[in-house]
Amino acid sequence: MKWCDFNEAVVYWQSEEFFIPYKSPIDGRMHRYFPDFLVKIKNKDKVIETWVVEIKPLKQTQEPKIQKRLTKRYLNEVKTYAINKYKWDYAEEWCRDRNYKFIIITEKQLNIR
Repeated sequence: MKWCDFNEAVVYWQSEEFFIPYKSPIDGRMHRYFPDFLVKIKNKDKVIETWVVEIKPLKQTQEPKIQKRLTKRYLNEVKTYAINKYKWDYAEEWCRDRNYKFIIITEKQLNIR
């Protein structure tokens, strides 16, 4: 948020104030996904681009490694990843239809350990 506030290229930003509809792989029903940020940025050519930004821990952006034991924790990780993947796929399509860009940022990009 500070980056948005203090970056002169940022024309406008909002946090979790809109949603993208997506179909859940768990129940097959439509749900609402609220991305973390919508940011309008003036690029180097002075053209305003709209970015939809999701911030997640790196672990949640990677498919869980297959395990022999189906522990409750492992099953929860698989479910979380599947839901996130579907949300992000819908978000990419939604953004593409509007000429927006979609990005997922993790602690790796933010240089957080």
